[in-house]
Amino acid sequence: MSQSNTVTVQILDKEYCIACPSDERSNLESAARYLDGKMREIRSSGKVIGADRVAVMAALNITHDLLHKQQHLDQQASANREQVRSLLGRVDHALSRDADEQGS
Repeated sequence: MSQSNTVTVQILDKEYCIACPSDERSNLESAARYLDGKMREIRSSGKVIGADRVAVMAALNITHDLLHKQQHLDQQASANREQVRSLLGRVDHALSRDADEQGS
């Protein structure tokens, strides 16, 4: 099991100390940079005022993107399963036809 260390990240000009396993440090830092970028983008639009509201809007946008990508992956996996079923059916059909021809 990994030992936890404290990582300091900066989001919207505020520092946050977060306990994090050492093997997850780079992922946490990447996530913090991504969140910081999204929050700055929302704040700079001028449509949302206040760090709390900016954070909520960023969370909603990130969650929307995540759910949209997950839905796309689910649809793609379903299409892949159907394609594999079709190919297996064709292989089964070809094998049974070959067996019939050899039995004749």
